[in-house]
Amino acid sequence: MAEADQIHADGMPMVMFSKFYSSHPVSERIATTDLVHAVALKAQQAGVSFYFLGGKEEVNAKAVAAMQAAYPKLIFAGRRNGYFGPEQEDAVIADIQAAKPDILWVGLGFPLEQAFVSRNLDRLREVGVIKTSGGLFDFLSGRNSRAPAWMQRAGLEWAYRMINEPRRLTLRYLVTNPIALHALLQKSK
Repeated sequence: MAEADQIHADGMPMVMFSKFYSSHPVSERIATTDLVHAVALKAQQAGVSFYFLGGKEEVNAKAVAAMQAAYPKLIFAGRRNGYFGPEQEDAVIADIQAAKPDILWVGLGFPLEQAFVSRNLDRLREVGVIKTSGGLFDFLSGRNSRAPAWMQRAGLEWAYRMINEPRRLTLRYLVTNPIALHALLQKSK
């Protein structure tokens, strides 16, 4: 994350934490599931192209189709599912480079997508912007649903997701949240 040019607060805990511990608090949450629509609206007007990398094949294809239906002038330079091994990574990078997308949305999940970008940043010089996007394609494809608006506003979207995906998220939240909280508290001293 230290290599990133920009980091968005994709969760309410970061927004709340910044209000207590920062002289320049984060004013709002920037959920990637909302950001992609704002960017797509501007992108289709400006002729900016997207590339979706990640998710299962069906999920990736449905995410692209949903975005093309919502934004008919949006250009997709390419897309690829996220199921590839280390031996295929050079071919994936070559495909992205050949497509020359303005924005590469990488949805391989945390921490795989951060590691992928870090490993390949120097090889992705034909890409304008690289945005890690977690489970974005699951939401765009309709595979997963967003929390109700009131839960999003209250900072409870994580709870909604955990209720809907307990096998995948319970252990992750139990292990990573205390580590993240500890790191944040150490930085705030």
